[in-house]
Amino acid sequence: MLTGQIYKIHSDFYYVYSDGEMFECKLREVLKKTKQSVLVGDFVEFESGAIEKIMPRKNYIPRPSVSNIDQVIIISAVKEPDLSFSQLNRYISFAKYYGIQAVLCFNKNDLSFDDKMIEKVYSIYEPLGYDVLFTSALEGLGLEEFKEVLGGKTSVLCGSSGVGKSSLINAVTGLNLRTKEVSDKTQRGTHTTRHCEIVTINDNTRIVDTPGFSNLKFDFILPHDVDKLFPEINKYRAECRFQDCLHINETGCSVKENLDKIDETRYQSYLEFVEEAKSYKEKVKYQGTKTESTHKKHNDNIAVKISSRKRQSARNTLKQNIYKDIENEGLD
Repeated sequence: MLTGQIYKIHSDFYYVYSDGEMFECKLREVLKKTKQSVLVGDFVEFESGAIEKIMPRKNYIPRPSVSNIDQVIIISAVKEPDLSFSQLNRYISFAKYYGIQAVLCFNKNDLSFDDKMIEKVYSIYEPLGYDVLFTSALEGLGLEEFKEVLGGKTSVLCGSSGVGKSSLINAVTGLNLRTKEVSDKTQRGTHTTRHCEIVTINDNTRIVDTPGFSNLKFDFILPHDVDKLFPEINKYRAECRFQDCLHINETGCSVKENLDKIDETRYQSYLEFVEEAKSYKEKVKYQGTKTESTHKKHNDNIAVKISSRKRQSARNTLKQNIYKDIENEGLD
């Protein structure tokens, strides 16, 4: 049995890297029936072109769907498309939710001569503990610093379409991944990367190239948990009058009293995420989220679980057979 890591998933094929070789594999039917998710970055056991087992993950993020990573590098464009603090805060908060270190990289620096924007970025994010890089894949600016951040780690590059993720990978690896210009009309990029794929720089350094996306929403957590994703807001939480304070218009809110110490774009993002989280609260309140599991785990083995309806049907059949046996014995 060989062990390796999934570098790419295309259709029903899983490309597993092991000992310097790439193997094209498929999932065993038994593994398919468990409905266990399989992600780029998963370590697996495989044999004769068939994946037998998915090894435990140290972490994962659902979008982009990738596992076993060391850091998320959030790529934003200084220009073309214009920098969106709302979108940037969204990516940062997702990384924080999943407990993965984030690095902020601002690409296309050659297109902007606005020093105030650069100063604003540093003033907001450096005090929060984030590493901040400015690069230009076109002119080679900041690439050495970018390589240092990548060194010895598996990094996921994420960001909206057109911010230059593939261009940066090309610049530091010498590859020729497909790129495309941002539309002048829409100021939006085109998805040149169609799937997640691990790109090897050297034996210890890997990049996960991902498709661009923008419609991430915080519709999976409760509103009063959103402040945990903003350290500059969360530090005042304990001083609020109410334990479930949303820091919007409540009486005795410590966050509201300290808004002058919180960047406006960060607080606006917080309010956006709270509104999105309210839809999840309504869902939990009126619909409930508990559903019967279709699989069960026993001694690290996952098996298909019989539904309650089928179990009841089986019990009814058993009872009928028992009654028939009793009747037959009576006739004898």
